[in-house]
Amino acid sequence: MPHAEHAEHTAHAEHPGHARHTESPTARALRTLELLQHSPGITADRLAAHLGVSERAARRYVGILREAGIPVESTRGPYGGYRVGRGLRVPPLMFTSQEALALVMAVLEGHHDAADPAGPVGGALGKIVRVLPAPVAHPAEAVRRVRTKGPEATAPDPATTAALVQAAADRHRLRVGYDLGTKGVRPMEIDPWAVAVRHGRWYLLCWSHTADARRVLRVDRVVEVTVLDGTFTPPEDLDPLDTLEAHLAEGWSYEVEVVVEAPADLVAQWLPRSLGRAEPLDAHTTRLLATTDEPEWYAAQLTALRAPFRVVRPPELREAVRTLGRRFLAAAAMDPAAATAPASAMDSGESFD
Repeated sequence: MPHAEHAEHTAHAEHPGHARHTESPTARALRTLELLQHSPGITADRLAAHLGVSERAARRYVGILREAGIPVESTRGPYGGYRVGRGLRVPPLMFTSQEALALVMAVLEGHHDAADPAGPVGGALGKIVRVLPAPVAHPAEAVRRVRTKGPEATAPDPATTAALVQAAADRHRLRVGYDLGTKGVRPMEIDPWAVAVRHGRWYLLCWSHTADARRVLRVDRVVEVTVLDGTFTPPEDLDPLDTLEAHLAEGWSYEVEVVVEAPADLVAQWLPRSLGRAEPLDAHTTRLLATTDEPEWYAAQLTALRAPFRVVRPPELREAVRTLGRRFLAAAAMDPAAATAPASAMDSGESFD
């Protein structure tokens, strides 16, 4: 490309001693493409300033891109500038680290088969990851392997998520700051086992050396991440989603016991693991054990059971089930007065949500 060499020589002559004088014409052309993609409508003078060359040389780099088949459009006038247009083929894409991580996270949230290279979504994502620079590709690929469940996800900071996922993959111990809201930020030293996404939230499964116990942290509340020298070995056969579901069913105020007239495998199909542990009493009966802070909400979840059941404890859940049953019966009877008659605390304005 003799014209490119001439452009480079011209740039050097017009900007002697510039810090970027060692860049090759190819490198400057690629940076020109990156600037066009990140700043559509960029003017020739701004492009030249970013490249460290004259406006004439900047226009030559735009010409190099056009000769390579990249559709660079230009508009004249006070609001004119350069932008990448639509051509017969997709031009090369340039991603920042944050853009690449955010893209991978967004694909994971919307498509749970994103980690499967055989699928169309996984295959397309794999192509993007393969052409990223190593410092960007490694955390992006690690995030791509995160297990997901649920239709939506509220994504936390991509850089923080990547740091946690990479530490879990490398088995590096971490010191994190965990935001407790009004209680401030709690420093914790942890072994990050895995990151998983469930119904709109990103979670970190870990062992807390600070509490000497297993913990599940919300990734959007992790505000500081420091990699420590120590390493760890995660539990054997760790299933991140199953462990997360089990954790979410434990540790709440009311202990729940429900006997269901159905086999345990069916109960497990009707209710997610986060709503309790299904233990077979015999071949046809199951005991559901869980905890909850909201008996009224838990009563509504029990409507997913497709077999008769009996609430053993707590009494608050029994009353919530009675109230819900009365409201359903009243609705089925189409008796407006009965449907709106106060029956318990639930009718004072509380909802199932």
